[in-house]
Amino acid sequence: MKEEIRISYEKFHLTELSEKEQLLVTKAREVSKNAYAPYSKFKVGASVLLENGEVISGSNQENIAYPSGLCAERVALFAAGAQYPGVRALTMAIVAEGDLLPDGAALSPCGGCRQVMCESEMRQDSAIRIILVDKNDIATVFFSASDLLPLTFGK
Repeated sequence: MKEEIRISYEKFHLTELSEKEQLLVTKAREVSKNAYAPYSKFKVGASVLLENGEVISGSNQENIAYPSGLCAERVALFAAGAQYPGVRALTMAIVAEGDLLPDGAALSPCGGCRQVMCESEMRQDSAIRIILVDKNDIATVFFSASDLLPLTFGK
């Protein structure tokens, strides 16, 4: 039996996003400057818009004892869960800079972050809109984190 998995996404220039979404991207860029990335030189910022209007941001925090660090996406989602338990995440914007993301390349969260984003959706029983912004201000927008990891663990 042959089966197929399809995902949908849209691409926009950053200026075509809503004002709220542009603000999320701006906050993600600001917090990415706080990344502690002395080993990878890859600075990532993530901002999450919660249902109550709060925006929680995080940056990647590396550690010489790899894998003791955390990615920006997990820092932001875990902080949101700790500060606002039970409040749904609506949208997450993620940005990055460094040689691991050359010009024209699409930004892509790691597998661990994809799993955490999917579990966040399962916990709140609703999708999280994911906005990935590349160096050229092109935003790739997914309607759900599960679009990034369709065969998520736990489903």
